[in-house]
Amino acid sequence: MNAFDKVTAARSVDKLTSMDFIERMFKDSFIELHGDRRFADDKAVIGGVAMLHDTPVTVIGLEKGRNLKERMERNFGMAHPEGYRKALRLMKQAEKFKRPIICFVDTSGAYCGIGAEERGQGQAIAENIMEMMALKTPIISIFIGEGGSGGALALAVADEVWMLENSVYSVISPEGCASILWKDSSRTAEAAEVLKLTAQDLFKLGVIERIIREPKKDEYKAFESLKVLIGRTLEKNSRLSENELVETRYNRFRKFGNS
Repeated sequence: MNAFDKVTAARSVDKLTSMDFIERMFKDSFIELHGDRRFADDKAVIGGVAMLHDTPVTVIGLEKGRNLKERMERNFGMAHPEGYRKALRLMKQAEKFKRPIICFVDTSGAYCGIGAEERGQGQAIAENIMEMMALKTPIISIFIGEGGSGGALALAVADEVWMLENSVYSVISPEGCASILWKDSSRTAEAAEVLKLTAQDLFKLGVIERIIREPKKDEYKAFESLKVLIGRTLEKNSRLSENELVETRYNRFRKFGNS
């Protein structure tokens, strides 16, 4: 598969959503929490508390929906400012109660409508990035589909970032890149190659730590294996002191672009 094939796969309607992962990994232990305590409850962001084996964790996901009705209700996974503020509220709560955080990312980008801009979309994303960098609890972010620009980064300032093998992560969509750079949307596939947005490219560049095999809906052993991997990683990072944890996370991002 070339880069644009990966983009197409990441956008597939058959892709498992954040809710699919939450239901298969945490089952009945997941308790959803709602609202940002400022404006509204954004359904593009799912968040709550669950049990990872014997460990309580906070789980947050960008949710696109599984069919047209759900996708419209979830705004196709494009979060409003209140969605990012809800996520931050839950992350700060997790820090307070010393719960590790697991994020599932799948969005083409933050919603760019007038209302979102009026309510401080840019500030909400920037605040998440700033606060996540200093959170004194372990964080793992997993890209399960699209990872579009700041809308994805707002849930991806983590100790480790993992990606499914057919997911993508980029500052801009290939279509947007082709239109801006070359004023030619027919060069979308070329833009996808240049952007180095696949999991394989980003692993080579050191932007992500792990590539996860794409699980099927009924492949429950794959979800159990993922739970074990997440549990081991969170346990390892939990052994660090709070200062060591934050310093390690900060240095992870500082090293980008040095090689």
